[in-house]
Amino acid sequence: MLKTLLRRVSVLHIPTMANSKYEYVKQFESDDRLLPDCWLVVRIDGKGFNKFSKRHKFEKPNDRRALYLMNRAAVSVMEEFKDIILAYGQSDEYSFVFRKDTGIYNRRASKITTCLCSLFSSSYVFYWPRAMEGIKLQYPPAFDARAILYPSDESFRDYLIWRQVDCHINNLYNTTFWALIKKGGLSNEEAEKRLKGTVSSDKNEILFSAFGVNYNDEHPMYKKGTILLRKRLNDLRSDKSKIVIIPIHQDFIKQQFWEENPEILGMLKPGTCTWPTDKDLPDLILDQYNFRNKEIKES
Repeated sequence: MLKTLLRRVSVLHIPTMANSKYEYVKQFESDDRLLPDCWLVVRIDGKGFNKFSKRHKFEKPNDRRALYLMNRAAVSVMEEFKDIILAYGQSDEYSFVFRKDTGIYNRRASKITTCLCSLFSSSYVFYWPRAMEGIKLQYPPAFDARAILYPSDESFRDYLIWRQVDCHINNLYNTTFWALIKKGGLSNEEAEKRLKGTVSSDKNEILFSAFGVNYNDEHPMYKKGTILLRKRLNDLRSDKSKIVIIPIHQDFIKQQFWEENPEILGMLKPGTCTWPTDKDLPDLILDQYNFRNKEIKES
């Protein structure tokens, strides 16, 4: 009884700004709540990353370290925001997909985008020394973010396909462009002129006939980007399991992906994934544990 009375007295003496004469300024805040029951996608893009990559001497056409850094920053975002069921990244962008029924921050667009963009940016800087070992960060990177709503499963899937097609088109061009420069001895201007008006089949032919490169043999991360999914990982090397975020490189356009991961559209609990015993765990998964070896242990 005494404790209850003391709590009431203490509450009465807590300073508060409620009902002050200045509270009228809240009327100027806009209501940017997003429509309910729609797929919510937040896409983060690098600002001025062409200049940023040149300044930090990123390898061309793809820098595996820089892509790992983007993936690691995205994992940090997914670890913090549990309502994100899928993320897709390529080049200097990442798309984060929230459950249709998420109520995060009352679905306020500005709050959601700023929090995600802030965490992604700080994670990118935080993990820079590990991913880009030996390369000093010359100046702070910047990212922007936007929130997009998709009212149907079809439009949501088409969005992901659109971003993956963009990844393929850009990577094929860049792979051919840099082959002409590095292996063919052309200047940037000459390579641009050589590729002007070409289609995908032309670029594939240039790579194969001139440089013996079969584009189909390129790493799938470069061609398809990275999909991050939350899964309960079982490892046959131990009897432990844990929900982790795993990277995969598959086609959104194929029905197989959606059949293998029904929890996405169904908004179900994370599916299970058994890692082959003869295949090393990726660093992106190992980083989610408190160890750096092949055995899974509870953190």
